[in-house]
Amino acid sequence: MDRRSFLTRASVGGAAAAAGSVLAAPAIAQEAADKVTWRLASSFPKSLDTIFGGADELSQRLAEATDGRFTIQVFSAGEIVPALDAINATTEGTVECSHSVGYYNWGKDPAFACGADLPFTFSARSKAAYNYHGGGIEIYNEFLKEYNLVGYPGGNTGTQMGGWYRKEVNTLDDMKGLKLRIAGLAGRVMERLGVVPQQIGGGDIYPALERGTIDAAEFVGPYDDAKLGFQKVAPYYYYPGFWEGGPTVHFFVNQDAWNALSDADKSLFRTASQAVDQNMLAEYDMKNPTALKELVGSGAQLRSFSEEILNAAYAASQEVYAELSEENAAFKKMYEAMQAYRDDWYLYQQTAEYTFDTFMMIKQRNGDLAPQG
Repeated sequence: MDRRSFLTRASVGGAAAAAGSVLAAPAIAQEAADKVTWRLASSFPKSLDTIFGGADELSQRLAEATDGRFTIQVFSAGEIVPALDAINATTEGTVECSHSVGYYNWGKDPAFACGADLPFTFSARSKAAYNYHGGGIEIYNEFLKEYNLVGYPGGNTGTQMGGWYRKEVNTLDDMKGLKLRIAGLAGRVMERLGVVPQQIGGGDIYPALERGTIDAAEFVGPYDDAKLGFQKVAPYYYYPGFWEGGPTVHFFVNQDAWNALSDADKSLFRTASQAVDQNMLAEYDMKNPTALKELVGSGAQLRSFSEEILNAAYAASQEVYAELSEENAAFKKMYEAMQAYRDDWYLYQQTAEYTFDTFMMIKQRNGDLAPQG
């Protein structure tokens, strides 16, 4: 076909299109044009801007990417349902999605905890590797189908602190009878040490500590803990929170609501969730160092758990995992998958990463990182 013939035919086609109806949009574009309006129930109070803020960030990213077509209205803990009922509300379809931690639902099914965190398993970095490249997301979603849910990581706090105590706990005897606010499966482990676990939503912890209803409480880490003011009523601040080395917060979505999304919107949701997941950890890593210095300056007394307590807790956790693996096939499947990668991770970590961090910590303690001049 010569140039003149091509232009003539193109002009005829263009005129015909102009004279007739506008060309139909591709099917994908039509699907993407459907407006999506969801409600999200958070398990966190608005005062905790970093962890609660993850839901706001997801909502903002989706709205910006779709020019306001995909919107999520975020409700804080208690506005629609209590903090610990957010996941159940999503299963039931009361809301389309929630921002919560799987171990809040461990009483319904212990396998819920595997997607969040188990004592003595992962750090935040290794948990991300397992989730995104080790099949962690897929195996968790196989389990979640039973509860009409789809889940994607939506935040990580990094290794948490061990909590606030009204008195020092140096030995196993000090742990016996201690009423400790501790979430999820970790409470079952701590029971083996004589602790009396209490599962309480974040916004209710301070008054329980103040009244003496509980003797101690773990929550997150310095930045969030400072906002809740725990140091005013329980001065001893312990570390590490061995039950939460890399706790993953999830966006749980009702299965029917998820299935109604276009493939493009599903992809966008996954992308935005992963951005929130990684950004939350970075934000905590930026804010926690300053917050810890301020807490110590205001009277918090840092303490590390003794080797006796750590070793006893580790042994107890292995007993619990063995029992749960016999009772719960989904738990067994996920825990075994986690174990396989965990062992390789900590072997690898003993090389470059650990050596570099240790060297820099020694330099910091010796004052060699201070500005020279």
